[in-house]
Amino acid sequence: MRFCRARGEQNSCKEPNLARLIALSFLALPLLEIAVFIIVGRAIGLFPTLALVILAALAGGLLLRQQGLSTLSRLRNNVNAGTIPGRTMFDAMLIGVAAILLVLPGFLSDVLALSLLVPPVRNWLFSALASRVRVVETTTSYRRYDEPETTYDVDAKVIEHRDEDDPKPRQ
Repeated sequence: MRFCRARGEQNSCKEPNLARLIALSFLALPLLEIAVFIIVGRAIGLFPTLALVILAALAGGLLLRQQGLSTLSRLRNNVNAGTIPGRTMFDAMLIGVAAILLVLPGFLSDVLALSLLVPPVRNWLFSALASRVRVVETTTSYRRYDEPETTYDVDAKVIEHRDEDDPKPRQ
């Protein structure tokens, strides 16, 4: 998708700003949710509409728990095997987005969240986005250099006391 200005201007076409699209979606989502609530409420009534929202949240919570634990187990296995857990991290990110969407009341957010919890949908999203991402493996090292210890901690008893100005010891 490209947005273009009036003809004759240089560089008149540009890609949409991601921040603007996200802000627009945050403004549009509540309005769409309210519209869908009204439409569904008129079709089936108030209490069935509320029951559907609660049922979707409960079903989503169960799916979220099952998928989240499964993804956490795969992530642990990838780290223990020493492989890059890119795919597992992607799944974990989508499950986190689904959790946020399930907290929001509404049918559109619930449908989107439930679709993100279905593994074939995540597989499709991963394959669609994987070609646009380049993974680079890097390593870092840390070496700590300690100075030799010059402080000694001993239990001692003063045998004689000397003033700084007096060179010979007192008895």
